[in-house]
Amino acid sequence: MLVNLKEILEIAKKNNVAVGMFNGTGFDTIQAIIAAAEELNQPVILAHAEVHNVYNDISLVGPALIAAAKNAKVPVCVHLDHGVTMEMIYRALRIGFTSVMIDASALPYEENLAMTKQVVEMAHAMNVSVEAELGRLVTGEAGSKEEGPALKAEDFYTDPEEAKAFCKETGVDALAIAFGTAHGFYNAQPKLDFDVIKNVAEATGLPLVMHGGSGVSAEGFKKSIANGIRKVNYYSYMSKAGYEAAKTEIESGNSKYLHDVEFAAMKAMKEDVKKAIAVFANLA
Repeated sequence: MLVNLKEILEIAKKNNVAVGMFNGTGFDTIQAIIAAAEELNQPVILAHAEVHNVYNDISLVGPALIAAAKNAKVPVCVHLDHGVTMEMIYRALRIGFTSVMIDASALPYEENLAMTKQVVEMAHAMNVSVEAELGRLVTGEAGSKEEGPALKAEDFYTDPEEAKAFCKETGVDALAIAFGTAHGFYNAQPKLDFDVIKNVAEATGLPLVMHGGSGVSAEGFKKSIANGIRKVNYYSYMSKAGYEAAKTEIESGNSKYLHDVEFAAMKAMKEDVKKAIAVFANLA
Protein backbone atom coordinates (compact mmCIF):
# COMPACT_ATOMS: atom_id res chain seq x y z
CA MET A 1 0.00 0.00 0.00
CA LEU A 2 1.61 3.23 -1.17
CA VAL A 3 1.26 6.15 1.26
CA ASN A 4 3.07 9.42 1.89
CA LEU A 5 5.41 10.20 4.76
CA LYS A 6 2.87 12.26 6.69
CA GLU A 7 0.44 9.33 6.74
CA ILE A 8 3.07 6.86 7.87
CA LEU A 9 4.36 9.16 10.62
CA GLU A 10 0.83 9.60 11.95
CA ILE A 11 0.81 5.83 12.53
CA ALA A 12 4.10 6.13 14.38
CA LYS A 13 2.85 9.02 16.50
CA LYS A 14 -0.37 7.20 17.40
CA ASN A 15 1.57 4.14 18.58
CA ASN A 16 4.47 6.12 20.13
CA VAL A 17 7.00 4.27 17.96
CA ALA A 18 9.25 5.03 14.99
CA VAL A 19 9.13 3.80 11.41
CA GLY A 20 12.33 2.59 9.80
CA MET A 21 13.64 4.04 6.55
CA PHE A 22 15.84 1.69 4.56
CA ASN A 23 17.62 2.42 1.28
CA GLY A 24 16.46 0.20 -1.57
CA THR A 25 19.59 0.17 -3.70
CA GLY A 26 18.53 -2.76 -5.88
CA PHE A 27 16.09 -5.67 -6.15
CA ASP A 28 17.82 -7.61 -3.36
CA THR A 29 17.47 -4.78 -0.84
CA ILE A 30 13.93 -3.91 -1.96
CA GLN A 31 12.84 -7.52 -1.51
CA ALA A 32 14.58 -7.75 1.87
CA ILE A 33 12.94 -4.59 3.20
CA ILE A 34 9.41 -5.37 2.04
CA ALA A 35 9.60 -9.00 3.19
CA ALA A 36 10.82 -7.94 6.65
CA ALA A 37 8.04 -5.36 7.04
CA GLU A 38 5.36 -7.81 5.89
CA GLU A 39 6.56 -10.58 8.20
CA LEU A 40 6.32 -8.19 11.16
CA ASN A 41 3.17 -6.48 9.80
CA GLN A 42 4.75 -3.05 10.22
CA PRO A 43 4.81 0.04 7.99
CA VAL A 44 8.12 0.91 6.36
CA ILE A 45 9.83 3.61 4.31
CA LEU A 46 11.64 2.60 1.11
CA ALA A 47 14.21 5.17 0.05
CA HIS A 48 16.55 6.15 -2.72
CA ALA A 49 19.40 8.41 -1.64
CA GLU A 50 20.78 10.92 -4.12
CA VAL A 51 24.29 9.80 -3.23
CA HIS A 52 23.38 6.28 -4.43
CA ASN A 53 22.22 7.48 -7.83
CA VAL A 54 25.62 6.69 -9.33
CA TYR A 55 24.95 2.98 -8.63
CA ASN A 56 21.27 2.80 -9.57
CA ASP A 57 19.73 5.71 -11.44
CA ILE A 58 16.41 6.91 -10.06
CA SER A 59 14.80 6.37 -13.47
CA LEU A 60 15.37 2.61 -12.98
CA VAL A 61 15.16 2.05 -9.24
CA GLY A 62 12.37 4.60 -8.61
CA PRO A 63 9.59 2.76 -10.50
CA ALA A 64 10.70 -0.50 -8.83
CA LEU A 65 10.37 1.09 -5.38
CA ILE A 66 6.90 2.39 -6.21
CA ALA A 67 5.74 -0.95 -7.64
CA ALA A 68 6.98 -2.75 -4.53
CA ALA A 69 5.15 -0.28 -2.29
CA LYS A 70 1.88 -0.61 -4.21
CA ASN A 71 2.02 -4.40 -4.00
CA ALA A 72 3.00 -4.55 -0.32
CA LYS A 73 0.59 -5.80 2.34
CA VAL A 74 1.66 -3.01 4.71
CA PRO A 75 1.79 0.81 4.35
CA VAL A 76 4.93 1.84 2.46
CA CYS A 77 6.23 5.33 1.77
CA VAL A 78 8.65 5.85 -1.14
CA HIS A 79 11.09 8.54 -0.11
CA LEU A 80 13.95 10.49 -1.70
CA ASP A 81 16.65 10.58 0.95
CA HIS A 82 19.13 13.47 1.16
CA GLY A 83 17.99 15.26 -1.96
CA VAL A 84 20.58 17.99 -2.33
CA THR A 85 19.79 19.18 -5.85
CA MET A 86 16.51 20.49 -7.19
CA GLU A 87 17.03 18.36 -10.30
CA MET A 88 16.89 15.15 -8.26
CA ILE A 89 13.84 16.35 -6.35
CA TYR A 90 12.07 17.17 -9.62
CA ARG A 91 12.89 13.70 -10.93
CA ALA A 92 11.56 11.99 -7.79
CA LEU A 93 8.31 13.95 -7.98
CA ARG A 94 7.83 13.17 -11.66
CA ILE A 95 8.39 9.45 -11.07
CA GLY A 96 5.82 9.36 -8.26
CA PHE A 97 7.74 9.36 -4.97
CA THR A 98 5.39 10.12 -2.08
CA SER A 99 8.01 11.89 0.03
CA VAL A 100 11.15 13.92 -0.61
CA MET A 101 13.89 15.14 1.68
CA ILE A 102 15.45 18.47 0.84
CA ASP A 103 18.83 18.50 2.55
CA ALA A 104 20.12 22.05 2.48
CA SER A 105 21.53 21.79 6.00
CA ALA A 106 25.08 22.54 4.84
CA LEU A 107 23.93 25.93 3.51
CA PRO A 108 23.46 29.10 5.58
CA TYR A 109 20.13 29.19 7.45
CA GLU A 110 18.41 31.66 5.11
CA GLU A 111 19.35 29.62 2.03
CA ASN A 112 18.15 26.40 3.69
CA LEU A 113 14.89 28.17 4.57
CA ALA A 114 14.30 29.50 1.04
CA MET A 115 15.12 26.21 -0.68
CA THR A 116 12.94 24.23 1.72
CA LYS A 117 9.98 26.58 1.23
CA GLN A 118 10.27 26.13 -2.52
CA VAL A 119 10.23 22.35 -2.24
CA VAL A 120 7.32 22.33 0.23
CA GLU A 121 5.18 24.53 -2.03
CA MET A 122 5.85 22.29 -5.01
CA ALA A 123 5.55 18.93 -3.23
CA HIS A 124 2.46 19.69 -1.15
CA ALA A 125 0.58 20.61 -4.32
CA MET A 126 1.13 16.98 -5.36
CA ASN A 127 0.23 15.48 -1.94
CA VAL A 128 3.89 14.62 -1.41
CA SER A 129 5.41 15.00 2.06
CA VAL A 130 8.61 16.92 2.75
CA GLU A 131 11.41 16.26 5.23
CA ALA A 132 14.05 18.91 5.85
CA GLU A 133 17.16 19.03 8.01
CA LEU A 134 18.37 21.58 10.51
CA GLY A 135 21.64 21.10 12.29
CA ARG A 136 24.20 18.80 10.74
CA LEU A 137 25.93 15.46 11.27
CA VAL A 138 29.72 15.72 11.19
CA THR A 139 29.81 12.92 8.62
CA GLY A 140 28.30 13.24 5.17
CA GLU A 141 25.71 10.86 3.75
CA ALA A 142 28.47 8.74 2.23
CA GLY A 143 30.19 8.47 5.66
CA SER A 144 32.97 10.98 4.98
CA LYS A 145 33.95 13.32 7.82
CA GLU A 146 33.36 17.06 7.55
CA GLU A 147 36.57 19.06 7.12
CA GLY A 148 37.42 21.77 9.60
CA PRO A 149 39.45 22.61 12.70
CA ALA A 150 38.54 20.57 15.78
CA LEU A 151 34.92 19.96 14.80
CA LYS A 152 32.70 18.60 17.55
CA ALA A 153 29.31 16.95 17.02
CA GLU A 154 27.64 19.31 19.48
CA ASP A 155 28.71 22.28 17.37
CA PHE A 156 26.07 21.18 14.85
CA TYR A 157 23.23 20.17 17.20
CA THR A 158 19.79 21.47 16.25
CA ASP A 159 18.66 24.58 18.12
CA PRO A 160 15.01 24.26 19.34
CA GLU A 161 14.04 27.91 18.84
CA GLU A 162 15.61 28.05 15.40
CA ALA A 163 13.82 24.79 14.54
CA LYS A 164 10.49 26.22 15.70
CA ALA A 165 10.82 29.25 13.44
CA PHE A 166 12.08 27.16 10.52
CA CYS A 167 9.23 24.65 10.67
CA LYS A 168 6.57 27.32 11.07
CA GLU A 169 7.80 29.27 8.06
CA THR A 170 8.47 26.32 5.75
CA GLY A 171 5.52 24.04 6.58
CA VAL A 172 7.61 20.85 6.47
CA ASP A 173 6.10 17.54 7.55
CA ALA A 174 9.14 16.14 9.37
CA LEU A 175 12.48 17.46 10.56
CA ALA A 176 15.81 15.64 10.64
CA ILE A 177 17.85 16.82 13.60
CA ALA A 178 21.42 16.53 14.86
CA PHE A 179 21.86 15.22 18.39
CA GLY A 180 24.92 12.97 18.30
CA THR A 181 24.50 10.36 15.57
CA ALA A 182 26.67 10.01 12.47
CA HIS A 183 26.38 8.46 9.03
CA GLY A 184 28.29 5.28 8.25
CA PHE A 185 29.97 2.93 10.72
CA TYR A 186 30.72 3.81 14.33
CA ASN A 187 34.06 3.18 16.01
CA ALA A 188 32.34 3.50 19.40
CA GLN A 189 28.79 3.90 20.69
CA PRO A 190 27.59 7.44 19.91
CA LYS A 191 26.82 9.80 22.76
CA LEU A 192 23.27 10.99 22.18
CA ASP A 193 21.78 14.16 23.65
CA PHE A 194 18.17 13.20 24.35
CA ASP A 195 17.37 16.68 25.65
CA VAL A 196 17.90 18.04 22.13
CA ILE A 197 15.25 15.64 20.82
CA LYS A 198 12.80 16.48 23.59
CA ASN A 199 13.27 20.24 23.30
CA VAL A 200 13.01 20.31 19.50
CA ALA A 201 9.93 18.06 19.56
CA GLU A 202 8.22 20.34 22.07
CA ALA A 203 9.20 23.49 20.16
CA THR A 204 8.09 22.29 16.71
CA GLY A 205 5.31 19.80 17.40
CA LEU A 206 6.60 17.79 14.44
CA PRO A 207 7.75 14.18 14.07
CA LEU A 208 11.54 14.15 14.19
CA VAL A 209 14.00 12.07 12.19
CA MET A 210 17.17 10.29 13.29
CA HIS A 211 19.84 10.08 10.59
CA GLY A 212 22.83 7.83 11.10
CA GLY A 213 20.73 5.22 12.90
CA SER A 214 22.91 2.20 12.11
CA GLY A 215 25.06 1.24 15.09
CA VAL A 216 22.94 2.94 17.76
CA SER A 217 22.12 0.63 20.67
CA ALA A 218 18.58 -0.65 21.25
CA GLU A 219 18.47 1.45 24.41
CA GLY A 220 19.58 4.52 22.44
CA PHE A 221 16.83 3.97 19.89
CA LYS A 222 14.17 3.50 22.54
CA LYS A 223 15.14 6.62 24.47
CA SER A 224 15.25 8.63 21.24
CA ILE A 225 11.79 7.39 20.26
CA ALA A 226 10.41 8.13 23.73
CA ASN A 227 11.55 11.74 23.30
CA GLY A 228 10.07 12.31 19.85
CA ILE A 229 11.95 10.47 17.09
CA ARG A 230 9.38 9.03 14.67
CA LYS A 231 11.55 8.06 11.68
CA VAL A 232 14.89 6.27 11.83
CA ASN A 233 17.22 6.13 8.82
CA TYR A 234 19.03 2.80 8.78
CA TYR A 235 21.27 1.49 6.01
CA SER A 236 24.96 0.89 6.71
CA TYR A 237 24.63 -2.15 8.95
CA MET A 238 21.90 -3.67 6.77
CA SER A 239 24.26 -3.34 3.82
CA LYS A 240 27.10 -4.79 5.85
CA ALA A 241 24.96 -7.83 6.72
CA GLY A 242 24.36 -8.38 3.02
CA TYR A 243 28.03 -7.93 2.21
CA GLU A 244 29.14 -10.45 4.84
CA ALA A 245 26.61 -13.03 3.63
CA ALA A 246 27.68 -12.50 0.03
CA LYS A 247 31.33 -12.90 1.00
CA THR A 248 30.59 -16.13 2.86
CA GLU A 249 28.64 -17.51 -0.09
CA ILE A 250 31.49 -16.72 -2.51
CA GLU A 251 34.14 -18.20 -0.24
CA SER A 252 32.11 -21.39 0.27
CA GLY A 253 32.65 -22.31 -3.39
CA ASN A 254 29.17 -23.82 -3.53
CA SER A 255 28.13 -21.78 -6.55
CA LYS A 256 29.55 -19.65 -9.32
CA TYR A 257 26.28 -17.80 -10.01
CA LEU A 258 25.75 -14.18 -9.03
CA HIS A 259 22.08 -14.81 -8.25
CA ASP A 260 23.07 -17.22 -5.45
CA VAL A 261 25.27 -14.54 -3.94
CA GLU A 262 22.51 -11.93 -4.23
CA PHE A 263 19.96 -14.30 -2.70
CA ALA A 264 22.24 -14.99 0.30
CA ALA A 265 22.71 -11.23 0.75
CA MET A 266 18.97 -10.62 0.52
CA LYS A 267 18.17 -13.17 3.24
CA ALA A 268 20.79 -11.72 5.58
CA MET A 269 19.58 -8.16 5.00
CA LYS A 270 15.99 -9.19 5.63
CA GLU A 271 16.91 -10.57 9.05
CA ASP A 272 18.88 -7.44 9.90
CA VAL A 273 15.95 -5.22 8.84
CA LYS A 274 13.56 -7.33 10.93
CA LYS A 275 15.73 -6.80 14.01
CA ALA A 276 15.81 -3.05 13.39
CA ILE A 277 12.05 -2.77 12.80
CA ALA A 278 11.37 -4.79 15.94
CA VAL A 279 13.31 -2.27 18.00
CA PHE A 280 11.77 0.79 16.32
CA ALA A 281 8.22 -0.61 16.72
CA ASN A 282 8.84 -1.71 20.32
CA LEU A 283 8.38 -5.36 19.47
CA ALA A 284 11.72 -6.34 21.02
